[in-house]
Amino acid sequence: MSPSNDAAASKQVDEILSSVPADKRAALQTLRETVAAAAPDAVEGLSYGIPAFRYRGRPLVSYNASTGHCAFYVMSPAVLERHHDELAAFDMAKGTIRFSPDRPIPAEIVSTIVRERVAETDAAAAKGRR
Repeated sequence: MSPSNDAAASKQVDEILSSVPADKRAALQTLRETVAAAAPDAVEGLSYGIPAFRYRGRPLVSYNASTGHCAFYVMSPAVLERHHDELAAFDMAKGTIRFSPDRPIPAEIVSTIVRERVAETDAAAAKGRR
């Protein structure tokens, strides 16, 4: 994406988040900032109409709010499984962590998960070059 497209994508994410209730918006904004800091080369945008990050042109993670919770889509059951014990307090499904604004996923865990997703993507790209 060119810088102007990056700005347009970030604006779309801002617009989506502006329609979310304030408590969920704040939790998702914190998650967004944590992901961006953990994967500075990732590109923000939308995937299936929800905020997401791509790295090396591949989906990295995404997030959204629903009526009853917020969700962090890790997009890797293997990464999620490695952190199962740390995330035991959260409702999880294959590749997804559900959380509430008053009990967000700790930033340290989010950062670790994002770095592991970056490493997975790098490994897949290296494997594809052989």
